[in-house]
Amino acid sequence: MHFRDIPQIDKIINDDKFKDYVKPLLTYIAKNEIASIRQKLQDKKDLNLSQDDIFEIISKKYDKFNRQKLQKVINATGVVVHTNLGRSLISEEIFDSVKNTICHASNLEYDLQNGRRGERYTFISNLASILFGCEDALVVNNNASAVFLVLNTLAKNKEVIVSRGELVEIGGSFRVPEVMSSSGAILKEIGTTNRTKIQDYENAINENTGLLLKVHRSNFDIVGFTKSASLQEISALGKDRNLPSYYDLGSGYLGELPYCLSKDEPSLDKIANSVDLLSFSGDKLFGSVQCGIILGKKKYINQLKKNQLLRMLRVDKITLSILNLTMFAYLNHSYNQIPTLNLLNRSEGELVEIGEFIIDKVGLKDISITKTNTYVGGGTMPNKKLPSIAVALDGDAINLERKFRDKNVIGRIEDDKFMLDLKSVLKSDINELVEIIKEVLSDE
Repeated sequence: MHFRDIPQIDKIINDDKFKDYVKPLLTYIAKNEIASIRQKLQDKKDLNLSQDDIFEIISKKYDKFNRQKLQKVINATGVVVHTNLGRSLISEEIFDSVKNTICHASNLEYDLQNGRRGERYTFISNLASILFGCEDALVVNNNASAVFLVLNTLAKNKEVIVSRGELVEIGGSFRVPEVMSSSGAILKEIGTTNRTKIQDYENAINENTGLLLKVHRSNFDIVGFTKSASLQEISALGKDRNLPSYYDLGSGYLGELPYCLSKDEPSLDKIANSVDLLSFSGDKLFGSVQCGIILGKKKYINQLKKNQLLRMLRVDKITLSILNLTMFAYLNHSYNQIPTLNLLNRSEGELVEIGEFIIDKVGLKDISITKTNTYVGGGTMPNKKLPSIAVALDGDAINLERKFRDKNVIGRIEDDKFMLDLKSVLKSDINELVEIIKEVLSDE
């Protein structure tokens, strides 16, 4: 290949092969590829590329770039709150309802009754008070932000007392000790890994104590010879010593959960007043949009609102609009508008019916229904299994996993079989999944 064989950029981007491509992106990729070819020729490397070869390379680079953009996938892993797949889903009904608000000007910070500047948290606070029975509420962009804001506001340059058994690390290397350090709080470890008593909290209190903290062990469990101080004990001690108590719950739910998931995991309305402040993620078990919801005493929420850092951590109109309607759905018992609850509450019988429908429509022998177990996901209830039903496919499991992933279907491999766990598959995706299964198996 010679320099004269290299096609011009204009010729590339105007070729019919690329007529539907985004021109600025195509130009960027083409320039980089042509520059790379020129450099190799300058380095005396032997290249045997035709114009068609170069066009094909550019096309593949373009597709590879596009593959990274956010796009729909079918979650057939069985994990309902899958962190890598966007956690909780938003119902189309709620999304359609908020479009009119977010696509137009809104009263985000405007008081329609009095015709003056308002506060973006007023309505959500009133909703939370009704829903959870708390005095006040605040919403930030995720629960990590909630933890940071609480510690920075109430315990900067002061000690925060926390059990050694609760110094957790969650996804993304978010570690409680490190967020404490970043917030300006000073870590005061008490107890042991497996046992911490209320006396340990009491003995650690001194003139520089700023906060009593309890952290939910949401992504691991300690069993055997264990003990931990209860929320009620920590709250009572805080009141007695005039210290705020805070529970970093991580993942909170409301109402009842199936399959005994609620055991030892009380509903938010049962614990919202157990401590001075409590925070949890909106997009985990609560089944809404990503945010950090802080519930608690009005005097402490007011202190959080006065922290200048809140402006960096606050949520926008889209988040608030969706969260508002999720809370309304809970208030109105319209649980059909909360996909996370719907998916978790599916019975084995319902999943078997879906599996039988899929097998009937696919019409091939290389597919069967199997019983399996899955988990909630999202760092929630790690040791509590959920019974589920999966469609198992015969063949090379690794190869099948790749082929389905290429078509944006994410399953899992179990016992050397590729499986599509139906616990996490939306009903609206079932017909599409059938067609994809047909396509993949017909190529086997």
